[in-house]
Amino acid sequence: MTQPQTNQTAVDPKQIDQRVFDLYDEYCHGRIERREFLTRSAAITVGGTSCLWMAQALFPRYAEAQQISFTDPRMRATYVDYPSPGGTSGEMRGYLVQPAGEGPFPAVLVIHENRGLNPHIEDVARRAGVAGFLALAPDGLSPVGGYPGNDDAGRELQRGLEPAQLDQDMINSARYLKSHAMSNGRLGATGFCWGGGMTNRLAVELGADLQAGVPFYGASAASAGVPRIQAAMLIILAGTDPRINAMWPEYEAALEAAGVNYQMQLYDGTLHGFHNNSTPRYNEAAAALAWNRTVGFFREHLSA
Repeated sequence: MTQPQTNQTAVDPKQIDQRVFDLYDEYCHGRIERREFLTRSAAITVGGTSCLWMAQALFPRYAEAQQISFTDPRMRATYVDYPSPGGTSGEMRGYLVQPAGEGPFPAVLVIHENRGLNPHIEDVARRAGVAGFLALAPDGLSPVGGYPGNDDAGRELQRGLEPAQLDQDMINSARYLKSHAMSNGRLGATGFCWGGGMTNRLAVELGADLQAGVPFYGASAASAGVPRIQAAMLIILAGTDPRINAMWPEYEAALEAAGVNYQMQLYDGTLHGFHNNSTPRYNEAAAALAWNRTVGFFREHLSA
């Protein structure tokens, strides 16, 4: 279950001032625009030098971060279209990765951040595929043209969608995957940032139809819905992530009260987004450990 090695991002994260990381978090979550992120970062100085270069270093480098090649013989990847009633347009597209072999396979939904299905999430789906899972990474932006090729435009597109309809597109994607001919009928879900929050909400909405969920630093499910969760949950949190971590005590209390099978793992010394190896927020050791635990968790709960 070891994670393949990848090239390190050009900049050591220890070189980047925490204030710039904080601004980047604001930018990633759509609370400030790219121009404001760069302007405010440039106004921060360390040793008399502007921190603009730090801000620029945080933008993703997808080609350098690829871990699993498109042509890896351990899997086969393709784009699929499927109905999505009640969603943004009634139709959806996703990136389906099938492991080599005859199947059927345990199924895992891989849910993107707040910018659509970018190359990093496709790579994560391929990682799930080579680990032996039938993986589907839906593109929530497909009803409005798909991921536009850059995260800024993707973030704007996703912000313009009706949240309830976007959620329904993810729910429909999960059901499509669970019923796929190559699925063994046991379903897991994982996601990152917005996708982590969607994983929590999916656990509520699907009930017994979801066997396992692994949200990475995502917003907690509403407490009122937690008693509907029947999936085993592995909650992954970053050490420094004030907004998300502030939600945990209430979520934990609701999980406890509902008798949900859950565990939480907090990775000290990490930032929100630490699993994403396309930017300097990436923490190689923590990301490898979290992914290996994710794979093990799914293997435990999704085996037929």
